[in-house]
Amino acid sequence: MHIIVLGAGLIGVSTAHQLLVDGHRVTVVDQAAESAAGTSFANGGLVCPGHATAWASPHRLRVLLRSIYRRNQPVRFKPRPDPALAAWGLSFLRQCTSARAAINTANKSRLCRYSQDVLHQVVDSTGIDYDGYRKGILYLHRTVESLERATQDAKPLIEAGQRLDVLDQDQVLRIEPALAYGNEAIAGAVYAPTDETGDACRFTRGLANWCANQGAEFRFDTRIVRLRRALSRIDAVETDRGPISGDAYVLALGVHTPGLARQVGLNRLPIYPAKGYSMTLPLREPARAPMLGGIDEHSLLVWARLGDRLRITSKVEIGGFDTGHRPRDFAHMLSLTEARFPGAADLSAPNYWAGLRPLTPEGTPRLGPTPIPNLYLNAGHGHLGWTMASGSGRIVADMISGQTPAISLDGMLYA
Repeated sequence: MHIIVLGAGLIGVSTAHQLLVDGHRVTVVDQAAESAAGTSFANGGLVCPGHATAWASPHRLRVLLRSIYRRNQPVRFKPRPDPALAAWGLSFLRQCTSARAAINTANKSRLCRYSQDVLHQVVDSTGIDYDGYRKGILYLHRTVESLERATQDAKPLIEAGQRLDVLDQDQVLRIEPALAYGNEAIAGAVYAPTDETGDACRFTRGLANWCANQGAEFRFDTRIVRLRRALSRIDAVETDRGPISGDAYVLALGVHTPGLARQVGLNRLPIYPAKGYSMTLPLREPARAPMLGGIDEHSLLVWARLGDRLRITSKVEIGGFDTGHRPRDFAHMLSLTEARFPGAADLSAPNYWAGLRPLTPEGTPRLGPTPIPNLYLNAGHGHLGWTMASGSGRIVADMISGQTPAISLDGMLYA
């Protein structure tokens, strides 16, 4: 079959790759000039099944409510007159119970662990170099109380098959000596030894080149206008460069997926933007820089070493589609980085970025078929897009080919 994949980010290119492996003809369409120009460009760099706990929970709800009047919160909810935000917020509230959090965590964990396995298969078969580092991720805690709570929260992941080790301060410093240079408190950490780091943008562009060499057609600088429906099926995607037709279509447009889907009557896609900020710093003293990826669970400072660069993320805002940013938006992130890893990075030469993560209330993406027989979804991966991408691409390719996916898709289908 000829499959049209709409979106050339990490999710779209991962889908295109799996479709090519299955023998399909593939055309990828994107308005950007190259792949991974949007949300995939500068994410946190973590492939982290060990951090697959649900965002929607009683604890996260309290954090979001505080953020309305406390501007220094790392995760902020910014109310605005937007019916889509109101509808998404109500759905999110319904997920903020302990029972729902446990279900959503199990669903996320299942997809994350499967996807990491598929990622390794992709890397082994293509030889893509993406500054990957497979030595684990540390989830740091500053107080004993926080570490104890995290230990309890980790139980559903452990029961699902994820290895997580609880470390004290001395054990943390043994496996990540760079943390000894900082002046921030460390009570201990939850260590996920099978988690890993890597540059999602570099991976995506390497995979896109592989796909192009295998016959995939990439139509960049092509703005998608609408889906054209004939009776019960999609018969073309209208673009500013003319219509493009295929046998089946995959929506992999991140936060822009619901808008296009609504044009053909698909109104139940609860995907809303979560604006993430990141900065990439050249290393100044590599010996002081971390080798392992990590998250400070107090400040939500996230770091990943990508070759001779340090990727930092921290701040997330829910409340619109704006991707603008100013240097002052990153001032707190810079100070947190210097406090945690003093002297490691060149703070005078940052590359700033902001992008929109497509977040669902449950935290799981929407994958596979829709009520329109030849239209498929691969969108809504939230803050775990890098972790979930390869497996999601494999799942959607299986469904298009009429194969049964390797894992249960509870909580991931269009309802």
